[in-house]
Amino acid sequence: MKVTVLGNQVEVAEGTTYETLAQDYQDRYDSEIALVLVNGKIKELYHKVKDGTSIEFLTLKDSAGHKSYVRTLTMLFIKAARDVVPAEKAFQLKTEFALGAGYYFSVKGALTATKENAEKISARMKELVAAELPFTKKSYPMAEAISLMKKENMEDKVKLFRFRRDSNVNLYCLGDFYDYYYGYMLPNTKYAKYFQLDQYQEGFLLTLPQRQTPDKVEPEKHMDKLYKTMHDTDLWARHIGIEDVGDLNEAICSRGISDIILVQEAEQERKIGEIARTIAEKGTVKFVLVAGPSSSGKTSFANRLCIQLRSVGKNPHLLSMDNYFCNREDTPRDENGDYDFECVEALDLKLFNDDMNKLLRGEEIKMPTFNFTNGKREYHGETQQLREDDVLVMEGIHGLNPKLTASIPNESKFKIYISALTTLNVDAHNRITTTDTRLIRRMVRDARTRGTGAQRTIQMWPSVRKGEERNIFPYQEEADVMFNSALIYELAVLKIYAEPLLFGIPDDVPEYLEAKRLLKFLNYFLPMDSTALPNNSLCREFVGGSCFKV
Repeated sequence: MKVTVLGNQVEVAEGTTYETLAQDYQDRYDSEIALVLVNGKIKELYHKVKDGTSIEFLTLKDSAGHKSYVRTLTMLFIKAARDVVPAEKAFQLKTEFALGAGYYFSVKGALTATKENAEKISARMKELVAAELPFTKKSYPMAEAISLMKKENMEDKVKLFRFRRDSNVNLYCLGDFYDYYYGYMLPNTKYAKYFQLDQYQEGFLLTLPQRQTPDKVEPEKHMDKLYKTMHDTDLWARHIGIEDVGDLNEAICSRGISDIILVQEAEQERKIGEIARTIAEKGTVKFVLVAGPSSSGKTSFANRLCIQLRSVGKNPHLLSMDNYFCNREDTPRDENGDYDFECVEALDLKLFNDDMNKLLRGEEIKMPTFNFTNGKREYHGETQQLREDDVLVMEGIHGLNPKLTASIPNESKFKIYISALTTLNVDAHNRITTTDTRLIRRMVRDARTRGTGAQRTIQMWPSVRKGEERNIFPYQEEADVMFNSALIYELAVLKIYAEPLLFGIPDDVPEYLEAKRLLKFLNYFLPMDSTALPNNSLCREFVGGSCFKV
């Protein structure tokens, strides 16, 4: 057969797999080849090469490759746990949420989360890696797939399959273990050789290599505040009976979703009220710093917090840290020579600290406004002075960075980390990433408020993520409190707005692969009308109709 590989035509023997072909090109890449692009479409390496195709490779450093490593290691972990526990004893492992580079799994039934069991499972995982067992994929008629999942005691997948429109479903098999995964898998267990398994809290923490360093596992720093926030959200979801997409779809079908919206919104309002009371009870707080990654709902949260602060006797004032940007010519540049607007030094730190300390002393200051058109800081006569019950609520990505408020006394600051910390799962073994939720939020908002197409939002997203990993995530445990802005129903609402945007991305651009992945993901959800959302809902910041200026 004749195929085009990396732009060059070569001859390949009939029956050759992409995995075999990849070995001839591995030395051209600085990371292990994980998947293949065939005529612009992603395929797994076990497939056989077809005549006349155009071929490129994706490595573990690519987004799709890294995701395939996560899936492969998850299935390997669950298979190893099943091998360690006697067959007659039932248990369930559920992937709950990410903690840095680690994934937290809860456990129920015969398996207990102990250091000894973590060591046993880890040893079995290494045996399976050494055995180089293949992951096989087969398409089953829906009824047969449901029967197999019932035998595996995976009722969550049975429920999920009920809402699939397809007549067939792809299942993966590793040895005698069958499972369903959303996305692609690596060809065999030898690819999943880098990991660390530990007992953590009430479950297990499976740590993987970072995408940038796929052959090295960094010992994970424990993120106890993040864990507690995610765990509390997960417990609440269990309480209302919606742990996965199947549960959510059933609620939408039964017309019980309106009550769930009201309960969720009430729960978020309760938590915002608790934060406001904590701030008021401290007595010394003058500056409330709200920080979080893109599309976390910071603006809506800050407005709702101000309302709650008023209810406990405080007089809040909103301040955007963007107004303290350096003049354009004074902005630092990155390694490529471009202006770096994401770094903390892009703010005039001296002016900001001087102004805040003047406010602490009761002095009046002139408030700057940044003109993004000419790149200059301007003054238009607006002033600010803090009296006894006044509080400044400041929103910006650097709120948790100690450099921002280096000269401001700690007792006058209260730091809040906010993010859409999604705990809803597709099913017990397929988690929904916080990143995907935020990307879909941003895509919908960009199209509505900025006229930016989904293709451009997807194109910019890696740069946005890079800035978050450098400027936000390292400081999240510095927060006095964390607020989870994720809404258990929001992806069913966002689906209606996001799908037309994604379908509008042509298939001949690099962003098409991500658009296709997101469309497949959104296909799990039944659509939900947004009319039932309150006008102060965080979701309104993205779909429109908010009572706040967002």
